[in-house]
Amino acid sequence: MSNINDRVAYLKGLAEGMKLSDETNEGKLLLKMLDVLENMAEEITALRSDYDELDEYVESIDDDLADMEEYLFDDEDEDGYEDGDDEDEDEDDDQMVVYTCPHCGNEVTFEIDGFDFEEDNLCPNCGEPLFPTDGDDSDGE
Repeated sequence: MSNINDRVAYLKGLAEGMKLSDETNEGKLLLKMLDVLENMAEEITALRSDYDELDEYVESIDDDLADMEEYLFDDEDEDGYEDGDDEDEDEDDDQMVVYTCPHCGNEVTFEIDGFDFEEDNLCPNCGEPLFPTDGDDSDGE
């Protein structure tokens, strides 16, 4: 696709070659339409220029951000652990949950991966269920 300004200039040249004049209604209309097309082409060219400039600026910001991320997070490997950290130790800390028995207040630690809510999880201190279900009232049965 050729430049829109060149295409409008070509149309204006055709109009001049056809000797369109302001004396006829059709001539007035066509010349005014060509003026509007010329203004639109200038605006589109200006918008395209602004867009290209903005695109370059955004790319520059993106490159700067990538450099900053690389600088800030360069010490971390793909898993998010800093070089030299013991990954197994950090993973074990994240996978443990401490729960307080609703009956005696004893704190019980569970490993998340191996925990099953379907089992009867009893408190090692008082022997009562740690997670009583809605229908499990030991007083009424």
